[in-house]
Amino acid sequence: MAFSAVLNVFRVAELRSRLLFTLALLTIYRLGIFIHTPGINRAALDAHMKIQRESGGLLNFFNFFSGGALEQMSIFALGIMPYVSASIVMSLLTVVIPALDRLNKEGALGRRKINQYTRYGTILLSIAQGIGIANIAAGMGRSVDAGPSPIVVESPDFWFYSMTIITLTAGTAFIMWLGERITESGIGNGISLIIFAGIVARLPAGMSSIYTSVKAETLNLGLVLILLAFMLLVVGAVVYIERGMRRIPIQYAKRVSGQRVFSGQASYFPLKVNAAGVIPPIFASTLLSLPATLSSYLPFLRNLQYSLQSNLWVYNGVFVFLIVFFAFFYTSLTFRPDDIADNIKKNGGYIPGLRPGRQTADYISRVLNRLTAGGAIYLAMVCVVPTVISGWTNLPIHFGGTGLLIVVGVALDTVQQIEQHLITKNYEGFSGPRGPRIRGRIRMGA
Repeated sequence: MAFSAVLNVFRVAELRSRLLFTLALLTIYRLGIFIHTPGINRAALDAHMKIQRESGGLLNFFNFFSGGALEQMSIFALGIMPYVSASIVMSLLTVVIPALDRLNKEGALGRRKINQYTRYGTILLSIAQGIGIANIAAGMGRSVDAGPSPIVVESPDFWFYSMTIITLTAGTAFIMWLGERITESGIGNGISLIIFAGIVARLPAGMSSIYTSVKAETLNLGLVLILLAFMLLVVGAVVYIERGMRRIPIQYAKRVSGQRVFSGQASYFPLKVNAAGVIPPIFASTLLSLPATLSSYLPFLRNLQYSLQSNLWVYNGVFVFLIVFFAFFYTSLTFRPDDIADNIKKNGGYIPGLRPGRQTADYISRVLNRLTAGGAIYLAMVCVVPTVISGWTNLPIHFGGTGLLIVVGVALDTVQQIEQHLITKNYEGFSGPRGPRIRGRIRMGA
């Protein structure tokens, strides 16, 4: 059944062309990873990056999400994260600023303007981060504490800084364009697929390192098998919870037409267990990376950066606290029980046993808070436990819970869209004629 469903994908001409278009643009993105910025000594850069990889820290985190572009100082070193950050900030501002909220409610034209503001924010963030990366590259080999080491940038003058900033900013803008083209003419959400491709592309090298370590008997094969089984269990738990929801029953009032009375329609309002998605871990990781990002401008932040990097328990404790905080914060901004209750009332609906209006809003708020508490604990466990286990076992692969959430969520979302195309063309989906429909989970960007 599953094999026939896969064959159906290639029988639909439109779906086949969309898939090939998506794969072509993702291939272009991966090829750009290996084009480095001008003015960089690659041999010296590789030596420095090898030291940084062995010492761990935040470099591995950023390099993981950029698909290895940062360690090669390529034109795509910034990745798509400036766009994701700008999208998240714009989503929050849309809720807080009334003018943006009105734009968002104007329909396609208003959302197009908000997307344009997001692009402007992406360029500004790319310029700021490009300055930081240029400073880091220019300082490699020139630090007194580093001792004798090769110099990465021979002439860190104005032209190097300007070319680096322009190149990195243009690279991020090009990735943003690729993501938007995939969303419009391909399959799945383009921004999410670019992040997905960057994460998955690092897995073969990590698995090869594990195989080499096992072959050299520096890593126990039994331990590797146990960890792989544990990872599969975590993936299954993530899929199960990400598809979970709480259905609040809604009953609509009876309608009278002439002398005929029609019974009211019964429906439900779905609330996701993890309503915030991967936004809390991304927010928390971004906030924890600020000391490393700003330490070149504000030297007093270096002590805070060292404290976070040197103590695993302190880092993970702060990480868990920030995930829980942002889970409640983001959910409270994006889900408004009062608005939901008003919309239910305007459509002639009510929750059985509750009065429309304030009582309904309070009930939805209580349910949402309980779900958010469970979802926040789930996010914290998924994001922290794999990282802690990887640190204890010294596995030569960095695959934290945030990456796992993104990979599983994007896979579910893409399969859902493929299934919708198949059903539209009168083909069975991946779940078969009687199986449950696959629901996607996350969408990043516009």
